[in-house]
Amino acid sequence: MSLIPNQLPAGLEVYKRTPDFTPENLPAALQSQHSTKAGVWGLLHVLEGQVIYRLAPPNTESTIASAGETIAILPEIVHWVEFVTPGRFYVEFYRAAATVS
Repeated sequence: MSLIPNQLPAGLEVYKRTPDFTPENLPAALQSQHSTKAGVWGLLHVLEGQVIYRLAPPNTESTIASAGETIAILPEIVHWVEFVTPGRFYVEFYRAAATVS
């Protein structure tokens, strides 16, 4: 199973969105190893340019996304991002949808 899935699983809802990031304002924290919390998925949206998403060892997967593409981010997987070509992206955060009893 890939640790970089093509899409988010069903049953999630968005609850937070970052501002747009560019090479000029990309936080150092996103350029170094970090992860989401348990149960939190991310969806990185590339608006312009290209971004590379890399998993931290012992994982070796990486993927490049171009404008119009997204990258799904699994909960608790240590990773970092870098621009391949200058551009702009943002990240949405998802968690399990609230159920009504």
